[in-house]
Amino acid sequence: MGLLGIFLSLGLLMYLAYRGINVLILAPLLALLAVLMSGDLPVLATYTQVFMKSLGGYVITYFPLFLLGAIFGKLMADSGAARTIAEQIVSTLGTKRAILAVVLSCGVLTYGGVSLFVVAFAIYPIANSLFRRADIPKRLLPAAIALGSFTFTMTAFPGTPAIQNAIPMPFFGTNVFAAPVLGTLAGLVMLFGGTAWLNRRAAAAAARDEGYGQHARTAADSSLAEDADLPGFGLAILPVISVIALNAIFTYLVIPNMDASYLALPEYGATDLKSVAGIWAIIVALTASIALTLLLNWRRFTDVKESVNSGTMGSLLPIFNTASEVGYGAVIASLPAFMVIKDAVLGLFPDNPVASLAVAVNVLAGITGSASGGMSIALNALGEQFATMAQDQGISMGLMHRVTALASGGFDALPHNGAVITLLAITGMTHKKSYADIFVVAVAIPVLATIGVIILGSFGL
Repeated sequence: MGLLGIFLSLGLLMYLAYRGINVLILAPLLALLAVLMSGDLPVLATYTQVFMKSLGGYVITYFPLFLLGAIFGKLMADSGAARTIAEQIVSTLGTKRAILAVVLSCGVLTYGGVSLFVVAFAIYPIANSLFRRADIPKRLLPAAIALGSFTFTMTAFPGTPAIQNAIPMPFFGTNVFAAPVLGTLAGLVMLFGGTAWLNRRAAAAAARDEGYGQHARTAADSSLAEDADLPGFGLAILPVISVIALNAIFTYLVIPNMDASYLALPEYGATDLKSVAGIWAIIVALTASIALTLLLNWRRFTDVKESVNSGTMGSLLPIFNTASEVGYGAVIASLPAFMVIKDAVLGLFPDNPVASLAVAVNVLAGITGSASGGMSIALNALGEQFATMAQDQGISMGLMHRVTALASGGFDALPHNGAVITLLAITGMTHKKSYADIFVVAVAIPVLATIGVIILGSFGL
């Protein structure tokens, strides 16, 4: 019954989320359904001590990113900077390459260390204007942002600062540049395969005379008039460059050299600088870039207070949607039946540590709806054992690292994934309209790329 409860809960969560029911209601109810079907477990205690604790922990950690990212994106839209950038991209690449332009823009930001949630907020107004100019159906926009934000720059390209590329390091004694050739090949498969798919879908839509379409405004949409005074491209792009540059400077130069020994004190969470450095860096980068956007475009805003307020309110639904999914994953991972699933997937290929770990990470990421969550569960359970097996069989630790990272970015993007739900909320799209294309570019193609890397790795490449 416990296993049935998990799979029934997960199936209902994906189906009902796809049908448009809010996950703020779905996540706790279906998590508790799994608890009830697991037998003699305290339902209320699980809700308050597991679900809400995980939800609250996520909000405490990441709320500044959502808040500042939403405000930054809104100010970029309302200042006209987003439209300027979109028009420059169109004039440089042409309307036929609008999808590639969005994908590459997202890729540059995420590869530069900017959180995918921040990227979604910041790029949306630019991408939305670009799609409207190119008359590409807006329903393809979430997939384009997903492709650029949480595929090749999250798990594949060597050196990416994404957490999914950092978690395997202590288990395999590797660094972020592990298996650079195979990682690059996998990333190129995702980039060009996903772009080709979206371009094909856009061409099919154009053949049916389906254009951008009529859509209700979202909190992230620009309130700019069509005849508004737009900034020049240099001024428009400067805040975006500022986010990347300041994030890198504070991540690699400023914060590591700070004396933060006080963080070990209980009143500061008994933590260390390494644990908070990433959050601190992006907070500073976004705050400074928001101030820069205001300074450069002050006279262009119709109502600064309204823009800031709108951005603030626009951050609330995305973060609580995502945090609810984190709470759901925490409840499922706490159930006794989940241990059965974990042991089963970890033992599917007992003589092939690469394939076994890839399947385990993918399945666990799919169940928990979290790339880093599924990876952490698999590695904490049997990471050392897999490393020993790989060493005994002469398998490269770099290959183990890269396959683990790649596998985390497959089934994690199922319909109940927090990033997927956040992206749909930001863009004003629904699962029914946009998820099929998200599935292809963020699930199907990454899984195929992972399989390809495993096959090539087996030949010692």
